[in-house]
Amino acid sequence: MLLEPQETMPQTSVVFSSILGPSCSGQVQPGMGERGGGAGGGSGDLIFQDGRLISGSLEALMEHLVPTVDYYPDRTYIFTFLLSSRVFMPPHDLLARVGQICVEQKQQLEAGPEKAKLKSFSAKIVQLLKEWTEAFPYDFQDEKAMAELKAITHRVTQCDEENGTVKKAIAQMTQSLLLSLAARSQLQELREKLRPPAVDKGPILKTKPPAAQKDILGVCCDPLVLAQQLTHIELDRVSSIYPEDLMQIVSHMDSLDNHRCRGDLTKTYSLEAYDNWFNCLSMLVATEVCRVVKKKHRTRMLEFFIDVARECFNIGNFNSMMAIISGMNLSPVARLKKTWSKVKTAKFDVLEHHMDPSSNFCNYRTALQGATQRSQMANSSREKIVIPVFNLFVKDIYFLHKIHTNHLPNGHINFKKFWEISRQIHEFMTWTQVECPFEKDKKIQSYLLTAPIYSEEALFVASFESEGPENHMERDSWKTLRTTLLNRA
Repeated sequence: MLLEPQETMPQTSVVFSSILGPSCSGQVQPGMGERGGGAGGGSGDLIFQDGRLISGSLEALMEHLVPTVDYYPDRTYIFTFLLSSRVFMPPHDLLARVGQICVEQKQQLEAGPEKAKLKSFSAKIVQLLKEWTEAFPYDFQDEKAMAELKAITHRVTQCDEENGTVKKAIAQMTQSLLLSLAARSQLQELREKLRPPAVDKGPILKTKPPAAQKDILGVCCDPLVLAQQLTHIELDRVSSIYPEDLMQIVSHMDSLDNHRCRGDLTKTYSLEAYDNWFNCLSMLVATEVCRVVKKKHRTRMLEFFIDVARECFNIGNFNSMMAIISGMNLSPVARLKKTWSKVKTAKFDVLEHHMDPSSNFCNYRTALQGATQRSQMANSSREKIVIPVFNLFVKDIYFLHKIHTNHLPNGHINFKKFWEISRQIHEFMTWTQVECPFEKDKKIQSYLLTAPIYSEEALFVASFESEGPENHMERDSWKTLRTTLLNRA
């Protein structure tokens, strides 16, 4: 599904502050301390507006990341800078610079009157590394990054050789990191083994499907249950997407502009897999409708999927809802006018109203905001579910990146832009961490994930055999398609 970028700024609900507290927007917090100037820059190269960091040189932003004796960075700044820094440099280079800043500060403390505070400084460095490894463990799969991590931890361990508190914290951090990397590696291997449903070439001209052939209604005839199983699949698929995967959208675009830091396109696998699921679901809906021989049964199938889409909307599963609507709007299904004339379309009209693309999908965004507010105030796990239309979310990130430059005229990084990208990505990640409350039905899920789907050609064959061509254009298309298939056979 391709959705054209809109001409206005993406409108998204503001929930980041409630997730991470009042520090979310980059406000300087009381008691957090101020980051002093360091080698090559410092606070003088950071620009604040009403207490909010909006720009700075890359060097100053890196220094702002590293703790001092009297300062520890706000956790939302840590997340935002670590996420956005990969647009400008690979993680192992950032780690190397963090290590250099640590060495400079360590040397200053050793030479000055505050040598006794070395242990406190070391503990803060370990805490920063702990937050980094927990938020972005995949950064450390790179051998260079792991080498830099070991170098930094070796230096800070020397500051607390008496009781080994720092050393113990480092050991726990390292163990957790290795477990996270192993888990992600196993998940990646599993995902790569999974294949999309087989594409059924469908009937080759007047070949009727067997009477006993199973369809979705033979597996599940309850729209609510099917919507719940779709939600299970959505949350399972989306759980393998990480913040750095989403940031690849920005990094990849910059690499196309010959940026010096190119995105690792292998990390977009999870994004492509999730997008592929949307397309497969749309094609499955179209297949289930088009392969039905009798008009009465096709009508029932369309009404069933309309009800499923409505239940998805009520749950907060907008991605499955959009995929189902897209499947019913595919040409082979949409052209079945005789079938549609028997369908009670009032509910379908309401669904299409919610997904109206005008005004930058304003209706959908209003519904999404309502679901978000419900999630924040939820008293049950069922009310926490928010699954946005993924293609629209990606378009929002893309558009936000394209209309705002990375650098300001004075050479500073436009950090205001990256606050907003980070906010949207963090909001998305919060939604993906919800545990699905519905009972899993393996039989239904297996059908949804493995049932053969028709190719586009097969869909048109089945559609034309159900309801013949109605105009000159359709007759020409049908004639061409018949000739192509007969020659191929």
